[in-house]
Amino acid sequence: MTSLDTTAPERAQNTPTENTVATSPVAEAITFADLGLPAELLSAVLDLGFTVPSTIQEKAIPALLAGNDITGVAQTGTGKTAAFGLPMLAAVDPELRRTQALVLAPTRELAMQVAEAIETFAKHLPGIEVVPVYGGSPYPPQARALSRGAQIVVGTPGRVIDHLERGTLKLGDIRFLVLDEADEMLRMGFAEDVEKIFGAAPTERQVALFSATMPPQIRRVAQHHMRQPVEIAVSRQSSTVTSVTQQYAVVPFRHKVGSLTRVLATSDADAAIVFCRTRGAAEEVGSALIERGISAATISGDVAQKDREKIVERLRAGALDVLVATDVAARGLDVDRIGLVVNFDIPGEPEAYVHRIGRTGRAGRTGVALSFVTPNERGRLKQIERTIRQQLVEIEIPSPADVSAHKVATLLGRVDARRDAGRLSMYTDLVRTHLDTHGTDPAELAAILAALAVGDDGPQAREEEAAFEAQRAEARDARKRRDDDRAPRERRDNDRPSRGVRRESTGTRYRLSVGHTHGAQPSGIVGALTNEGGLSGKDLGKIDIFPSFSLVDISAPLDSETIDKISRARVAGKALRIKLDDGPAPTRTPRAGGAPAGRREERFDRKPRTEARY
Repeated sequence: MTSLDTTAPERAQNTPTENTVATSPVAEAITFADLGLPAELLSAVLDLGFTVPSTIQEKAIPALLAGNDITGVAQTGTGKTAAFGLPMLAAVDPELRRTQALVLAPTRELAMQVAEAIETFAKHLPGIEVVPVYGGSPYPPQARALSRGAQIVVGTPGRVIDHLERGTLKLGDIRFLVLDEADEMLRMGFAEDVEKIFGAAPTERQVALFSATMPPQIRRVAQHHMRQPVEIAVSRQSSTVTSVTQQYAVVPFRHKVGSLTRVLATSDADAAIVFCRTRGAAEEVGSALIERGISAATISGDVAQKDREKIVERLRAGALDVLVATDVAARGLDVDRIGLVVNFDIPGEPEAYVHRIGRTGRAGRTGVALSFVTPNERGRLKQIERTIRQQLVEIEIPSPADVSAHKVATLLGRVDARRDAGRLSMYTDLVRTHLDTHGTDPAELAAILAALAVGDDGPQAREEEAAFEAQRAEARDARKRRDDDRAPRERRDNDRPSRGVRRESTGTRYRLSVGHTHGAQPSGIVGALTNEGGLSGKDLGKIDIFPSFSLVDISAPLDSETIDKISRARVAGKALRIKLDDGPAPTRTPRAGGAPAGRREERFDRKPRTEARY
């Protein structure tokens, strides 16, 4: 039996404590058919191949179907999206073309994943439309989708507030409200936005709050906005995966497909799974691999169960070598042939990483898990390493020459078997004739035939190798410049006078071109940096907001591509235009009859009106 769960925690049962659910073992597993789900939703779950609910699903789904509010203490990866998504869909009226359910998520990535999962669960509910809204994406497409009457909206707090203020999102018909990863959301500075959103929703609504921890601030939210919530607590799974060699490679986004092709070409694994963050990315990667002659297929949440079963059976039988999948689609997948897992997109949550790499190293075998990390995703990598309590080994992506060498080595490894198979006289005669006619050295002829056999025609191979070496040199130079610049810059920041601002956080100080006069708030700045820059809340330090600019400490290194993305992001309608903070401008001689030409406000010790720490 398989479970709609990324971590397979222990089964649980109720305790005598009123309104509280703990997790203790039970003798017999409960199935989804026992939870009281409507037939359409149960059918969707079974289509995905799931029969046994995870602990939080087993306890949360009946409570929500009964109309209760709930608070769930659960890590990402315990199956909580289905725990609230299935009852949410049961509460929505498909014929009412108005927003009836809202899920708040702290990051764009999580909002996209939750929306995709809910769409998958709603496959047998015609008329249900799910719309994700988040920063860094244009308003008009989101506004048009909302205007069509989407019943379920999944969004980040900042963008939800923007749509509320623009009138493109109305919460008057909200029946179901979810706060996902509440502790992370409040830690990132979204408390004010969350309060505003709750205030815009009707008082008669059902609320589900999920958080990895339950600090006093989260309890206050629950007490203020919820009615006698049922409390559910789920233990975190062990994250040790001992049979899997865990590696990572720093790969810029534009080089990911080429890097993946070379990794697959040099792998000795029988079969591989490539994980992508979204359905669209999985389809693009799968198509790119097929175009390159790789035996690949794609599964995502909207692939019919019958087709999914056929694809998985081909993978088991050896008729398929590479499966490209999203997290939702690959849950419950168990194929012994899989010796390699590639995280084409590194997951945002450590628990999702543990689930992904668990697809290899099964049935007593060993496996390899390789994660592609873009230069601005090192913070996520560190978070994963802290969770699994070990460091991933950095490797270099194979070069085109490595691919050719691997193919030739594989070819030579088949020499003895082919010789023993016989029927070589025709080829021997042809080779001897060629040697006698052209006087070619036998070793050189063998080398030429090997090159032709692996597709190395000479000029094109040289161009590919030169391009790869240029990319590698560029990456090395960028890494060296970053390391060389970082130390003196941090020393300069530490030695610089504080000028009235308490320096409590580590990291590099950056200046943003938005301030109080533009309407900037800490939550908006955090949202823009995390959504556009791919940063996590842990990467951000102290934020000081001045009248016309802001300063923020960022511990993660930012490459030029990330800085460009952040600079184009908008807060309160103004581009951030991020750059290194060089301290206050020097005081200049006042112009005739006027103020000094320097930045006026910075000459007064740069004392901010707002300070925030993350």
